[in-house]
Amino acid sequence: MTVNMGMIDRLLRAIVGAGLIYWALTGGPIWTWIGVVPLLTAGIGFCPAYTLLGIKTCSTKS
Repeated sequence: MTVNMGMIDRLLRAIVGAGLIYWALTGGPIWTWIGVVPLLTAGIGFCPAYTLLGIKTCSTKS
């Protein structure tokens, strides 16, 4: 799998994902468990939706 997410994108996803999971653990609504998805994609650096849409936020070496 190739990386298609830049560091800022990964950092923001990790923060949002962790925040949603924290909210879920402290009694938030069930939908807040969706925070697992951005946390996982930040961890591996690959977003399947970016591939489908042709988006790449990481810098490429020339």
